[in-house]
Amino acid sequence: MADSIKAQVEQQMEIIRRGTAEIVPEDELRQKLYDSLTNNQPLRIKLGLDPTAPDIHLGHTVVLNKLRQFQDLGHEVHLIIGDFTGRIGDPSGKSETRKPLTEEQVKANATTYQEQIFKVLDPQKTVVHFNSDWLSQMNLVDVLNLAGKYTVARMLERDDFAKRYKENLPIGIHEFMYPLLQGYDSVVLKADVELGGTDQKFNLLVGRQLQKEYGLKPQIALTMPILEGTDGVQKMSKSLGNYIGVHEDAHEMFGKTMSIPDELIIRYFELVTQVPLEEIRSMQKAMAEGSLNPRDAKIRLAKEIITIYHDAEAADQAENRFKLVFSQGSIPEDIPEVIEQQDEVWLPKFLNDHKLVSSTSEGRRMLQQDAVRVNGEKYDEENLTVKDGMVIQVGKRKFIRIRKP
Repeated sequence: MADSIKAQVEQQMEIIRRGTAEIVPEDELRQKLYDSLTNNQPLRIKLGLDPTAPDIHLGHTVVLNKLRQFQDLGHEVHLIIGDFTGRIGDPSGKSETRKPLTEEQVKANATTYQEQIFKVLDPQKTVVHFNSDWLSQMNLVDVLNLAGKYTVARMLERDDFAKRYKENLPIGIHEFMYPLLQGYDSVVLKADVELGGTDQKFNLLVGRQLQKEYGLKPQIALTMPILEGTDGVQKMSKSLGNYIGVHEDAHEMFGKTMSIPDELIIRYFELVTQVPLEEIRSMQKAMAEGSLNPRDAKIRLAKEIITIYHDAEAADQAENRFKLVFSQGSIPEDIPEVIEQQDEVWLPKFLNDHKLVSSTSEGRRMLQQDAVRVNGEKYDEENLTVKDGMVIQVGKRKFIRIRKP
């Protein structure tokens, strides 16, 4: 019986290790898994999320995919929406004090987060908590007792705090409270494992230490790598424009995925899809040997991603349109149509109004860079005479057809 359980533990460990940056400490996780299987008691897996922005992208889903793997292994996933800690703001990786969010902003973002998160997680196997439920109940004595369980010296070991202290940049006392409050979440939850990005390692270890201080078995800190964006250089970020959003339409997702560098194909497969590792390794070998074209691997990757956030039919349609536009240079039939009353428009504003660009200044820049086409021909004038059926294209993937009333 013991040998059978040990074999199951190693099977689970192999799945859990997939794409993982670090498991601290790995031997304790193995023991927790053994006890879980022996007692038929699932582990409590924690992820804390501060809803600091309303939309999530594939970079955020790296840790969500790991949570889904834990769910598929039979463990309990506990999501903690940091509606309280989100109003402090996570100082991780920040060179200056963050502006706190309002309660209204946090609530609005939290609602959107949950809608998107369940595109990856099984809602039936997910318990959602709001940390204001217990943090808002703490009085000053409780807060001071919590603060007394960690030292300033240990806090200043954290890279971002140490850097700011050395450079004589301000550090708010409330910022020291963030990792303590996040760690207290683990105490309340009695978490067995907490997940986070590599930039969250300090916070995860604070939770582990606080559990010891409160007489609990310490959690395992499991960190996931930070996903590079479509540029292949910097981490995926909406502000950098190198992101693939989970709410984007299938055609946009497909085109963005096809634009990633070839060297990131396997990394994306491993971190943002559920394709079995054996298949991923086979693709990696085939590309290295030249028997699999990276372009075909990216098509498979794009379809896997779209199927998760839309469906298989949308993935097929996106593939067909991509091939039509890029291989044949054709204008797709199923593009959005708008009715335009005016006979002449200022094109930068028109492009911005219809979400083909993010601002009029970007619209002007796209015109200057010959990135705008009218009926398939390059167009660089700022004023446009409008005609019925005219097709405007910006970049490689964005189209709109004009109809006159």
